[in-house]
Amino acid sequence: MEHQTPHSLKQSVMFSHRLAQLSKALWKSVEKDWQAWIKPFNLNLNEHHILWISYQLDGASITDIANFGVMHVSTAFNFSKKLEARGLLAFSKKENDKRNTYIYLTDEGKELLLETFRSYDEHTYSVYGGALPIKELYGKFPEFSELLSIVRHVYGSDFVDRFESSLLKFEDCLNEEDGHLCIKSLSDNEQEDISKSS
Repeated sequence: MEHQTPHSLKQSVMFSHRLAQLSKALWKSVEKDWQAWIKPFNLNLNEHHILWISYQLDGASITDIANFGVMHVSTAFNFSKKLEARGLLAFSKKENDKRNTYIYLTDEGKELLLETFRSYDEHTYSVYGGALPIKELYGKFPEFSELLSIVRHVYGSDFVDRFESSLLKFEDCLNEEDGHLCIKSLSDNEQEDISKSS
C-alpha cells in the first residue's frame, strides 16, 4: 500500500518557502540591529550570544553552548576561547565531571554583558518597532506559541523547555532603572532560589 500524506506536496512547498522567506527577512533585520548594538563593545554576534548563554546557564559545557546557541561545536569552542583570551570567560572542570569543560563568566565578562544591556536602545531594533502596532492594537506583543511548537518538533522539548526556563531566570534577574536594563544584585540565597525555579 502506498504511503499517503495528509497534505499536498504543493502545501508543503508553499509553507516551507513562506517560512524560509519570512525567517530570513526577520533574521537579517535582527542580525543587523544586534551587530549595531554590540559593535561598541568589540564583540560579534557569536561572542555576545556565548556571553549571554554563559550567564543564563551558569556553568555550561561547550556542547550546551553549541546546542542552546544553535551553532556548531567548533564555533562555540573557538569563540569561547577568544572570549577567554580577553578575560571574559573562564574554562574549568567540575569535581564530579572531569571529562567535560565548563564555561563561566568572569567578573569582567559579567560587567561587559551588563554594559551591553545598559546600552540597549529599543528604538534601534526594527523588528521590535515592527511589533509595536500589534501591541497597540491588541495590548500585547505577538505570541510565539506556534513558532515554539515548530521549534519543539525540530529541536525537541528539552531545547524549548531550557529556552523558556532560562528566559524566566533571565527576566527575574533583570531590572529596569531610568530607562536602562541592569542585572539585579542578588544574594546567594536569592540566586539559589532563581536557579531552583529554572
